Amino acid sequence: MSGADRASGEPECSERIGSDPPGTPERDSDGDGTAERDGDGTPERDGNGTPEPGGNRTRAENVPAIERASGRGWGEWVALFEARRAGALGHGEIVRIARSAMPAELQNPDWWAQATAIAYEQHAGLRVPGQSSRGDFRVSASRTLPLDRDAAIEAWAATHGARTEHLGHTPGPPRRSRTEKRSFWRFALDGAGRVEVSATPKGEKTSLGVNHDGLADGERIEEWRAHWKSLLAEL
Repeated sequence: MSGADRASGEPECSERIGSDPPGTPERDSDGDGTAERDGDGTPERDGNGTPEPGGNRTRAENVPAIERASGRGWGEWVALFEARRAGALGHGEIVRIARSAMPAELQNPDWWAQATAIAYEQHAGLRVPGQSSRGDFRVSASRTLPLDRDAAIEAWAATHGARTEHLGHTPGPPRRSRTEKRSFWRFALDGAGRVEVSATPKGEKTSLGVNHDGLADGERIEEWRAHWKSLLAEL
């Protein structure tokens, strides 16, 4: 694989938590957090200091993209992490291991380091897919619209801004904001966390994403995903 191929690789996950494209990370460095950890940020351990299994071991959907971008096979990544005893480390330390092994020519290496650390945590059973470092859950959906970013937010507001409930939960007052790169519509859901609708330019179009975090458990993730996808489809 050439350096150019690695530098241009992008994740293939169609429904990603906090699915910011490479080059535009505006979220907290933790991204899509880990399973429950001790107070010092490390995984829970048994009496011998060995990390307790944190759920089903899962192959992350973006592993092929990580392999292409980094030029390193997933087996090599696992071997690297295990050689550094990453299973006994906190998320930030795992990210640093990944970052140090990214090729120099790779664009957005910090973003890829986060993605690789998260994928390893899922592989090692330290993280349940969709679970954040706080122990709650997140879900997202997105759609591309033939509008500019502000018009996309206006379309959401006009179509769904007056809704009085989402799957039985009452939305709080919406908050609009705008950065150099994106436009946002945010609101809290009574008893069901927080929702951020973000509009990101994609050439002459806009990617409108719904990121919902703060869910108490993962039982309704797919129900919430279907809900947000259906609202996006109405635009």
